[in-house]
Amino acid sequence: MKLIIQIPCYNEAETLEIALNALPKKIDGIDVIEYLIINDGSQDKTVEVARNWGVNYIVSFRRNKGLARGFMAGLDACLKNGADIIVNTDADNQYCGADIEKLVQPILRGEAGMVVGERPIDQTEHFSPLKKKLQHLGSWVVRKASKTEIPDAPSGFRAYSRNTAMRLNVINEYTYTLETIVQAGRNKMAITSVPIRTNPELRESRLFHSMFGYVKKSVITIGRAYMMYRPLAFFSAIAAIFGIAGGAIGIRFLFYFFHDQGGGHVQSLILASMLIIIAVLAGVIGLLADVISANRKLIEEVQYEVRKLNYGKSHEEMKMDKKKEECDEDRTACRIDIVD
Repeated sequence: MKLIIQIPCYNEAETLEIALNALPKKIDGIDVIEYLIINDGSQDKTVEVARNWGVNYIVSFRRNKGLARGFMAGLDACLKNGADIIVNTDADNQYCGADIEKLVQPILRGEAGMVVGERPIDQTEHFSPLKKKLQHLGSWVVRKASKTEIPDAPSGFRAYSRNTAMRLNVINEYTYTLETIVQAGRNKMAITSVPIRTNPELRESRLFHSMFGYVKKSVITIGRAYMMYRPLAFFSAIAAIFGIAGGAIGIRFLFYFFHDQGGGHVQSLILASMLIIIAVLAGVIGLLADVISANRKLIEEVQYEVRKLNYGKSHEEMKMDKKKEECDEDRTACRIDIVD
C-alpha cells in the first residue's frame, strides 16, 4: 500500500520545511510513504527547500494557476506514480501532520473513498467570530447541496483512495474543496470525516483577500457545482419562482378584467406574460441541461476507464492480481473485494 502526501505551494519557502518535518514517516498498514509538492509558479526558493528536504516528486507551473488547478495536477502526478492513497495538506503547517494517520484509516478499513479532516473551528483562535460563522454556514450549504454529512467543507486536509481520485473533476479555478464534496455526494461516492487538530497560524490565508471576496467566490462555486450535478432541480426552482409570481399577477389581472376594470391594469398583464415566458424558458433550459448532464456522466465513466489505462495498476491492485493468480494455480475458490 503506497501513500503519497501532496502539498500545493505558492511562495512557501519560509513555512514549507516546517510542514514537511511534521509529516509522518511511517503509518501502520502503509508500506511506502512518498512526498510531492505542486509548485504553483513560486518566485521564491520553494523548490530549492523541497529538494533539499528530499521531496520525491515536484510538479511545477511556470506561472500561478490557482489552488484548484494545482490540486488536480497533484492528483494526476500521484496517480501516475502508483499512489493507492493520496493525502492533501497545506504548506503553511495549518494542519497537524500526525493526524494523517487518522485520515487514512477509513480508507484502509474500506469504509470510505474520501475522508475530510474536521477542524475545531470554534476553538481556533486566529479565526474571527465572523469567519467562524461563515465557515459553519458554508458547510451547512454544502451539506444541503451535496446530501452529505461533512461538518467542515472548506477543510483542505483530505485523503482519497485511488479509485475516488480517478473519478474527481474540478471545473472552477478558485478551490477544489467545495466542488469535490458536492461531486462526491451527488455521485454517491463513499465520503466521511474525522476530527483533526490545527496548528497556530504562521501566515495569513492567501486564498482570499477579504471576507466579502471569500463569500462571493464560495457562493458561485457551490451554485455552479449544484447546477452541474442537479441541473433539472436548479432550473425547476427558478422556473417555479417566476411561474408563481407570473401566475399570481395574472390572476390579479383577471380579477380586475372580469370586474370591467382590466383597462387600467394592462401593465400587470404584460409583466405576468413576461414572468411566465421566463419560467417556461427556465424549464426548457432545465430539461436540456438534464440531458447534457446525462452525457456528462457517460463522459466521466469513459474518462475513468481511460485514466485506469493511463495510470496503470496500483500497488494494492497488483497484490490482488498476484493473490488471484496464486488462487487460480491452487484451483481454490477466491473472492477479492475491491472497495471504492
